[in-house]
Amino acid sequence: MKPVDPRLLRRARAARSFLVASVVIGVASGLLIVVQAVLLAHGIAGVVLHGAGVAGVALGLTGVVATRGLLVWAQEVVAQRAAAAVKSSLRKQVLEHSLKLGPVWLSGERSSALTTLLTKGLDDLDPYFARYLPQLVLAATVPAGVIGWMGTGDLIAAGTVVVTLPLIPIFMALIGWATQAHSRRRQHALAVLAHHFADVVAGLPTLKLFGRAKAQESAVRRVTDKHRVASMGSLRLAFLSSLVLELLASISVALVAVGVGLQLVDGKLGLETALMVLILAPEAYLPLRQVGMQFHASADGVAASEEVFRVLETPLPARGERTDVPDLRVNSLHLYDVTVRYPGRDEPALDGFDLEVRPGEVVALTGPSGAGKSTVLSVLLGFVEPERGVVVAGGSAADEFEPTVWRRQFGWVPQRPGLRMGTVADNVRLGRPEARDEEVLVALATAGAGELALDKPVGEQGQLLSGGQQRRVALARALLTDAPVLLLDEPTAGLDADAEAAVIAGLRGTGRTVLMVAHRPALIAAADRVVTVGARELVNA
Repeated sequence: MKPVDPRLLRRARAARSFLVASVVIGVASGLLIVVQAVLLAHGIAGVVLHGAGVAGVALGLTGVVATRGLLVWAQEVVAQRAAAAVKSSLRKQVLEHSLKLGPVWLSGERSSALTTLLTKGLDDLDPYFARYLPQLVLAATVPAGVIGWMGTGDLIAAGTVVVTLPLIPIFMALIGWATQAHSRRRQHALAVLAHHFADVVAGLPTLKLFGRAKAQESAVRRVTDKHRVASMGSLRLAFLSSLVLELLASISVALVAVGVGLQLVDGKLGLETALMVLILAPEAYLPLRQVGMQFHASADGVAASEEVFRVLETPLPARGERTDVPDLRVNSLHLYDVTVRYPGRDEPALDGFDLEVRPGEVVALTGPSGAGKSTVLSVLLGFVEPERGVVVAGGSAADEFEPTVWRRQFGWVPQRPGLRMGTVADNVRLGRPEARDEEVLVALATAGAGELALDKPVGEQGQLLSGGQQRRVALARALLTDAPVLLLDEPTAGLDADAEAAVIAGLRGTGRTVLMVAHRPALIAAADRVVTVGARELVNA
């Protein structure tokens, strides 16, 4: 792990400001340490040799200690504010980047792991900013000033510190490699625990129905034990490494003390100089020892930030900038020779697929599961970048247009509609927040869901609604938009024959262009044309 990850400085402006403030505070702290040592040595030597009063020295020491306390307080305030700003910035960037990568990329990620990363994971950056980085700055500034001042009084002692001081970073590096591996294992164990627990909670009704809920206790216990073992391993390594660094620093200070004592006995050093050197010697090692100790506290946060950068450095598909999107009410959509291949799969999801959808037409996509029907919709929406081929509208390629503007031409209902906690009206209005109640009711009626009250509560992920009601609410949301083209993935799945007939009648009555994935006979029969995906030819209904 790098002491200061440059990616953190590039992506979070607060980190740069915090580093500058830490350097200023570190330099001031180093100067105060030297002043404190000089005052202590002068006061002790004055009392021992001359019996002089220490009122002036005590006053000076009080001022130095008070100033150092203020600097510590300032460092803590700056660190906490920087940590909060950096976490907020990284969370925002990850969410925005994830949305730009699209649903296809998100479907390949564990939602629970991503949620844990953006919550508990990034919260572990607090020790990195509040403890590790300030000590790193002190380690870069204080030892140089302390050794330089020691050299003015005793070159041998300064030389001893110069020779022994590099041993601490060497041991820190060795320990750091082991700590990094432990932190990654712990982060992985936490992600597995979160994913497994989320899966168990989501499937609890089914597990309860089949009497398998109790069986999951042992599985959750095993995953929890793995996380506990990983955490205890990290703590054990942290304690052992602290012991090694403390022992090394103590031996080094002892060597300095022996040299100073011999010179003091031989009369080569004065008492005040010897005291000053002995007081400063531990201060030269202390910042480096603290860096080693705080490294462990920050390792989990650093491991989480590396995962954040993995997401942020995932390249985005090519984006256009044109906003003059053709009106799809009067322009046809064309897919020419479209080939899509997903990572990790040998066979293409689509292979040389051609399609024309004319304005006002209802087209059904059929074919076996996995033939690429949903992929066709993803290509049109720009969620998937074809390996070969192009989408054309009004004589221009779709990838020339700005994605947000292009997608406004479409109302989309995926296989698993996403509903949020609130009311039916809240979920329908996601397409048009300014829509009036009358317009929402019309959209619901067109979607065959006229029986649903606008204030009917909806739970997380559509809870409190049946599967058929969820799908019809999602369809009403698409219908409420002004989009000229509706892209529907099995819009009548989970509906009975009467509800399906109502949905079909509503879709036909809109006069909009409809491209839908269909398996059910009634839905296929209602289409103007049927396209079989995977067969490389059109089958007219």
